[in-house]
Amino acid sequence: MQELTLNIPPKEWIRVISVALFFAITLSCLNYFLTSISLLDGVLFGTLLGFSLSLCAFLLTTTLNHYLLPTISSMYWLMCAGISSFFAGFIATLLAYLLASFFDVALIAKFEEHIVLFAFFIGLISYAVAYLLYQFVTINHAKEYHEKLLMQSRLKSLERQLNPHFLFNALNSLSELLHVSPHKAEKALLDLSDFLRFSMKENARIHLSEELENVKRYVSLENIRFGGDILLDITIEPALFNHYVPKFSIQLIVENAIKHGFKSETLCIWIDAQKKETLFEIIIGNDGKAMQSSGFGIGLSNLQERLCLLCQGEIHLLDRQKPTFKMILKECT
Repeated sequence: MQELTLNIPPKEWIRVISVALFFAITLSCLNYFLTSISLLDGVLFGTLLGFSLSLCAFLLTTTLNHYLLPTISSMYWLMCAGISSFFAGFIATLLAYLLASFFDVALIAKFEEHIVLFAFFIGLISYAVAYLLYQFVTINHAKEYHEKLLMQSRLKSLERQLNPHFLFNALNSLSELLHVSPHKAEKALLDLSDFLRFSMKENARIHLSEELENVKRYVSLENIRFGGDILLDITIEPALFNHYVPKFSIQLIVENAIKHGFKSETLCIWIDAQKKETLFEIIIGNDGKAMQSSGFGIGLSNLQERLCLLCQGEIHLLDRQKPTFKMILKECT
């Protein structure tokens, strides 16, 4: 069943109750003041009316969502909501009147004499207030929805820029490896298949264990070209493997290490992680060529933006001589 337009999340009900109490108490106090009746009784009656309005609105909206709206066309939903709002005000006024009588709260004489007429007018007013609330909630939800779409669009754009561009090199290396060691070529082909399948995953955030497995596949494929001279040292406690990280975050830094840091001899890349209270830190370093600049290129700048969007995180360069980076993730669940 599709999600119904009239569903109201819990945080929105807090607003509904607040508006109902403010509206009822203000209206009641004004009328009690004009009729020279104790304002304390006005506040008490207004409170009873406000809670009655909230209760009736909740019960009628819940009944609509569960029993009526799923059985009718969506074109009639707003009309049903309007009728429901009117009756919420009408019934709530009668209920508040009964409660006030039960608790001996002083009532305005005209109100007691024409209770049905007053209930009708308060029903009309509650309809108007409900309509304004609906417009407010709709605009608010539309804004949140468009912001979410914008963020997803930005993330997709950044991920497309960060996807590895080593496919042709890997395929060329595989073609050469087929003649030398068909068994190794088959394993490398499976690694490449798994790597590309991982690249097409929609998840923007993944478990650390998944990211590390992808890094291992990437290094394994690159080692076909570099003759096994890239060494990967991962010293992370298994207890941290379930922590979430942005997809391709560690992989990008490892890719940069191989692309810019590889010398003629062996390149060692190390990865470590630790949890510090609410922060999750990941250290990635290598013993390759020193960095000429402390500034970030396109890849690292994009990673910085993704970390900020997804985890309120950031990345820092710790050492230029032995290029070492620290990623700090604050909220990445």
